[in-house]
Amino acid sequence: MATDLDTFLAQDGRDAAVRDVRSKIDEHGVTYIYFQFVSVTGRIMGKGAPTKHWERFAAKGFQLVYGSTANLFIDRHGEYIGYGAEATELIGMPDVDTFQVLPWDPRTARVFCTLFRGREEPEDPGSFLTSDCRGNLKRIHAEFEQRTGFHMRVGAEPEMMWLKNNPDGTPSVEGMTKPYCYHIDQFSELQPLIHRVMEYATAMGLDMIQGDHEDAPGQLELNWQFDRPEITADRLTTYRQICRQVGREFNAFPCFMPKPFTGVSANGCHHNMSLWEGETNIFLPDGDDVRMPSKVGLAAIGGVLEHLSALTCITSPTVNSYRRLWDAGFWAPLYADWGFQNRTTALRVSAPDRFEYRSVDSAVNPYLSCAALIKAMSDGIDRNLDPGPPEERNIYNAMAEGKEVKKIPMTLGDALKALDADEVVRSAMPGDMYRVFEHYKRDEWERFCAAVTDWDVKEYLDILP
Repeated sequence: MATDLDTFLAQDGRDAAVRDVRSKIDEHGVTYIYFQFVSVTGRIMGKGAPTKHWERFAAKGFQLVYGSTANLFIDRHGEYIGYGAEATELIGMPDVDTFQVLPWDPRTARVFCTLFRGREEPEDPGSFLTSDCRGNLKRIHAEFEQRTGFHMRVGAEPEMMWLKNNPDGTPSVEGMTKPYCYHIDQFSELQPLIHRVMEYATAMGLDMIQGDHEDAPGQLELNWQFDRPEITADRLTTYRQICRQVGREFNAFPCFMPKPFTGVSANGCHHNMSLWEGETNIFLPDGDDVRMPSKVGLAAIGGVLEHLSALTCITSPTVNSYRRLWDAGFWAPLYADWGFQNRTTALRVSAPDRFEYRSVDSAVNPYLSCAALIKAMSDGIDRNLDPGPPEERNIYNAMAEGKEVKKIPMTLGDALKALDADEVVRSAMPGDMYRVFEHYKRDEWERFCAAVTDWDVKEYLDILP
């Protein structure tokens, strides 16, 4: 019986695509390739190899320890996260159509890879590796489309902060600009850097459309055109890689930490989502109210609200993420409600053809978030979940007037409990994926709980007598 790996290699047109990459290598004088994948936390992992071995890697892939899908980190007890030292090695196979030359170093290219279990594994040899978040998203979206006839399209709003470097080259906690939202003058301070990001992004296939200076020090949001989730997730990963390179060139630090500053806005990464049947957007209104999403759209919103607590663990995935939620004066999306242009709720109908999921920040792994949102929307559609009427009021005013609204988890520990209790959202992390994610994030929470911080010292050092 053919394995998943066999089927992957036998895809129609793959051999021709491999030859086409060789032509590009020769045309551009590329001498080195990064064979990369994405870990549980969204880090870019992989191996590099000289291009003379391209055909061998395209046929046989590379091998790397399973634990690399969890950054090869150890937990607070000294154990490797996800997989022990006895685990065998995964196989990474290049997705040939993702090959791109790096515009800042034309001698180097990168290609994303799909991960498989080893060919000699005693169980499920050559099957898809379930701790491959990128591969999981592609398979989950394909299953959803085959079952329903719908596919998802999503755009991301990747806020991040450009920080100054210290004289020794380490990043400081000081933005390169003042915290003036939408000010063109502050935008202009970063324009040389923006030009370079745009240049590289365009060269790597991102259709850049708009940008602005947000309301934190050095905070930028640069946007590109929306697409299917697996494509948007690859582009967000590429964008982060581009920003790190531009930071090296300009002696600046691109910070994707959700909240490095208290008292100003944090870094979000709102997801703007819609469902399509072919080229028809099925979120568009199908009734008399030109603002009201279709029945399918409302059910999808209902699914996201139903599973919002568990989704929060995936879309606000760090201890620091919850600093963003506690600093509630900055439109923090704390409540499981929705409305038209309502930035105080977790979901906002930003236009008749899409809605914006707001409880997500810059540290998000987009492969996990999009897979989980597909599962939540699918459940809403299957069960025809009613999200209730849209909330037009500021949610805080509405609650002061007596409205009861469920609040999302306010710590990573509580979010982990919510995720553990939600089978639908957990199904977005099949096989080993949930185990690896839970181990990684449980350890992160426990290490934080065990740590003595500057706040502890300031608050309690002179507590008695």
